[in-house]
Amino acid sequence: MSNANATDFYGSIPVFRSFARLMDPALYRPLPDDWTVGVADVVESTKAIAERRYKAVNMAGAAVIAAVTNALEGREFPFVFGGDGASFAVAPDQVAVARAALAATAIWVAEDLGLKMRVALVPIAAIRAEGLDVRIARFGPSANLSYAMFSGGGLGWAEAAMKRGEFAVAPAPPGTQPDLSGLSCRFEEMTASRGLILSVLVLPARGADPAAYRETIEKIVALVERSPDAGRPVPAGGPPLRWPPQGVDFEARAARGGSLARRRASVLGRTLLYYAIMRFGIRVGRFVPAVYRQQVVENSDFRKYDDALRMILDCTQELADELNARLTEAAARGIVRYGLHPQDAAMMTCFTPSAVRSDHVHFIDGARGGYASAATALKATG
Repeated sequence: MSNANATDFYGSIPVFRSFARLMDPALYRPLPDDWTVGVADVVESTKAIAERRYKAVNMAGAAVIAAVTNALEGREFPFVFGGDGASFAVAPDQVAVARAALAATAIWVAEDLGLKMRVALVPIAAIRAEGLDVRIARFGPSANLSYAMFSGGGLGWAEAAMKRGEFAVAPAPPGTQPDLSGLSCRFEEMTASRGLILSVLVLPARGADPAAYRETIEKIVALVERSPDAGRPVPAGGPPLRWPPQGVDFEARAARGGSLARRRASVLGRTLLYYAIMRFGIRVGRFVPAVYRQQVVENSDFRKYDDALRMILDCTQELADELNARLTEAAARGIVRYGLHPQDAAMMTCFTPSAVRSDHVHFIDGARGGYASAATALKATG
């Protein structure tokens, strides 16, 4: 595939709307041979979670997506948010800007969030040399936008290679600031309405039969889809909104220009105006608060697949117990490895390059450890 066609690769993939079709191999397209996979994660995220730095960990992961998106000037590319990190893929003519964005994000995470982030760029050729692949599908949770899904085992291998120190991207010089325009966390936590918020992480066991793994994932998804005891963790009217928002300091650190105190004052002013507009439903030009709130609900990224099934569910204890029983049985048969982490609330980190467009994205994670804690449970059992 030529570079010109490769750049249009992602946009050419048809969007599927039913999450129950997630494991259908016909939905996935292999990455072009000259593309590159980007991976990033917070080192020792488990320690940060133990210190209750939940929002900082999520902000670091979402910052990767914001920085690369802004560096690519809004051009579509496949990405996935993993809670304490993110993964994506870019065409050959996008690698240089993606590298610079990753390097800048890594130093920003260190200096402004006090966390260490490792980042890497892995050529798809290196992944295929291992007998693995990266295939992409596009899931549309609403008519507003689509999210990328990844299969083929290659993303998991790229992450493992990054953790071994391979394909590393060095952090940028101290003081380098990525363009994180549009990255915010203005909404409050979303308390469970059915009993608990459950972070779900399910991977294939080593050497698992692919057909058995696919069947297990399809059954788990079908159970959740059919059950009245589980649903989207975002309230129908949108997440709670207060002023000043809990995330004001994070948004100030993501902003550019001037001292932190000056940036914080600016964010406080902007968020007060935003709060008033949303609270009283004031239409401003093409921005309609009620429409935006509905889009926030519809665009929430609470379930996905990136060589692993990830879901953040608002569910009953009974359904959580049933999921655990089914996954325990599948794990005993050598089909899956899994982690479940219950908590009392979910949280949202937003990337809104333009509030008047409908394709703003909202990353959902558990508010007390989320995917990172589910991964710890996975390590403990696998």
